[in-house]
Amino acid sequence: MVFPQPAETSVEEKLAAFDSAPLFMKSLPEDIIDNPVVSALQSLAYEGTPDEIAQNFKEQGNEYFKGKRYREASSFYAQGVDAKPTDPTLLEVLLCNRAAYVLAREENYGSVLRDCSKAITINQKSSKAYYRSALALVVLERFDEAIDCCKRCLQYDRDNAAIQSVLEKATKLKEAKEKKEREKQEKLRHERENKRRLAVAFKERNIIVVDGPNAESEIDYEPHFDHEDPTGRMLVLPVLFLYPQYAQTDIISEFVEDTPFSAHVERMFPPAVPPPSWDLKIEYSADHIVIYAATHRRRLLKVGKKMSLRDVLRAAVGEEGESRDGLELKGGCLSFVVLAKGEVEKTWIEDFKKARGV
Repeated sequence: MVFPQPAETSVEEKLAAFDSAPLFMKSLPEDIIDNPVVSALQSLAYEGTPDEIAQNFKEQGNEYFKGKRYREASSFYAQGVDAKPTDPTLLEVLLCNRAAYVLAREENYGSVLRDCSKAITINQKSSKAYYRSALALVVLERFDEAIDCCKRCLQYDRDNAAIQSVLEKATKLKEAKEKKEREKQEKLRHERENKRRLAVAFKERNIIVVDGPNAESEIDYEPHFDHEDPTGRMLVLPVLFLYPQYAQTDIISEFVEDTPFSAHVERMFPPAVPPPSWDLKIEYSADHIVIYAATHRRRLLKVGKKMSLRDVLRAAVGEEGESRDGLELKGGCLSFVVLAKGEVEKTWIEDFKKARGV
């Protein structure tokens, strides 16, 4: 008679069979309550006095910690704490060990401080608790508290090299943070003072800022005082040249207020150099252009090339008894209209007056 042979099982199936045995399980099954063998094995962990139970969990946690299986180690330490041991030294060790897990995982440093605080309440000379508290406080940038922890520990444990190292690190980081904060505050103070000085300078020069409080400039330049001026009062402004005939623009990033317009015009339209590509009729040259500025109250000023920017700003002041007038600073710069002499100039002026309602 031939009897049927058992089916051959693979290695994976054999390993799976081990997993179903309580002694070899990698994790507990969901139906643990209905599994009497597992329940019996689990109950063994809670047999004995609270101190014996906690000691057992501590030893298991230490083994897992040595194997760098920190999460499992923390679970054992937590169960040891939950066992409520009466031995204060044992409870202190469990709390410090659980704190070490969190530090190793770089997780919730608040829990490190809580566990270490409880450990220090139990033993006011718990060097490990002070050490791990100091480490957590350094990460949290609470340097004064970290330094205080180290100094308290060194009062009774003077030769603790680890604490000395943390103290040195915390002190250096505190100094660096304070230096950075001082530099930040000095920068803010300088910026506030610079804004105040610019506001005064604008008012003195009949410059009216028309941007809103949250307006952003489309250019990378901004008004400032000339760094080379020994008095520190010379204003430098970005200036925009508008060519309405061809809808073109030029930016003069730094127009020093005492510089005549001719200095910039001659650089922009040098002789014996081909005209700009947009100048289709070849009308724009240093000698054949005129410059205009419109004030805040829509008055039109003709700008002579020998005039400096400061001269034009003075000319923009309103008549006595009238509301304030001046040149508008918009988008961080002043704007001037550049036209070819003749018909182009005449047509633009007529259009400007029509738009103004004159």
